[in-house]
Amino acid sequence: MDDVFRRLDDIRDDLAALYEDLHAHPELSFQEHRTAAEVVRRLEALGLEVTSGVGRTGVVGVLRNGTGPTVLLRADFDALPVLEQTGLDYASTQRATAADGSDVPVMHACGHDMHVTSLLGAMDLLITARSRWSGTVVAVFQPAEEIGAGARAMLDDGFLERFPRPDVCLGQHVFPFQSGFVGMMSGPSMSAADSVKITMFGRGGHGSQPQNAIDPVVMASATVMRLQTVVSREVAGDDTAVVTVGSIRAGTKENIIPDQAELLVNIRSFDERVRERVLAAVRRIVRAEAIASGAEREPEFEQLTRFPLLVNDLDATSRTTGALRAALGDHAVLDLPPAMASEDVGLFGAAAGAPTCYWFFGGTEPGRFQRALAEDRVAQEIPANHSPGFAPAIEPTLTTGVKALTAAALEWLA
Repeated sequence: MDDVFRRLDDIRDDLAALYEDLHAHPELSFQEHRTAAEVVRRLEALGLEVTSGVGRTGVVGVLRNGTGPTVLLRADFDALPVLEQTGLDYASTQRATAADGSDVPVMHACGHDMHVTSLLGAMDLLITARSRWSGTVVAVFQPAEEIGAGARAMLDDGFLERFPRPDVCLGQHVFPFQSGFVGMMSGPSMSAADSVKITMFGRGGHGSQPQNAIDPVVMASATVMRLQTVVSREVAGDDTAVVTVGSIRAGTKENIIPDQAELLVNIRSFDERVRERVLAAVRRIVRAEAIASGAEREPEFEQLTRFPLLVNDLDATSRTTGALRAALGDHAVLDLPPAMASEDVGLFGAAAGAPTCYWFFGGTEPGRFQRALAEDRVAQEIPANHSPGFAPAIEPTLTTGVKALTAAALEWLA
């Protein structure tokens, strides 16, 4: 494997420059036109069959090398409406128009820029090492993972009919543990997630005359507090669920009682039965609080996103883990518990009837992580995904990401 990885010495600086460029120019979901164009340019330069505009802004590169298995390698490439606070020389100053029409800052706060760079690097290594393998690689650069819509959009755009059907689907995600390490999960690995916008209706009025109004702020506040009991009182201790109210919006002025309030609620679970029970409990509580407040109009529920449960195939994960241990060293491959984060990558494998293996790789500079670990301050000192301070250390994160994807692909192609 060392002869395959030797190519990294020639392309590492170029990949690092690409990463910095992508980080400085993030784009929101389904707006990734600049990113997609750069991916297309680089894939064409490598000699792949390239198709753009798949699922609106997705890109697919196909590398054929004789007969053999078809391996799908996936990277997502959308960013988030977050104001970057990393202080990096290549920090994003980009702004964009969000789906609701608002002007928002944009940041690669989840590492998708590192995912794209790692996959492009892996494709370069695989081309160089064509004498080592036989089969087909399908490189998928997916839009809109952050809103759970990109994988479905690509599949709805005829992905399985237009491109070679995969025998296995592989992917990875940078995470805030020590760079140079990868973390493997088996079975149910990343939670299902539902995001819901709830609008509760009151009756507006003057702040001095609450008796003539129905206050949706009080109604929504009572709902937020009651929702905290769903997991503690309606989910069994040996099941897992999370209910988060991430946003509450109401009113414009301190002496005006508004006529409505809006809640944004996120629900995560690992079991379909639990998922439906929690969703039903949320709806029941919202309606009950509206009735208790004397609301004259039923609350409205709008599903914003819906992520599937990600299940890592046991055999595929075992096989891939062995390849990563051989390539990176036993010490560098960790066994991780399931994560409450969510992903839509599993839709590709589910639609194709192929196993999925998805893993994490560390993005925190080793010395910084070890200091925080020694002081028991990892949560306080290490910015997590979606944080305005999140930015993977370029090395050894990039080298690990490229090696992991390459080694995993070769295990299935060799």
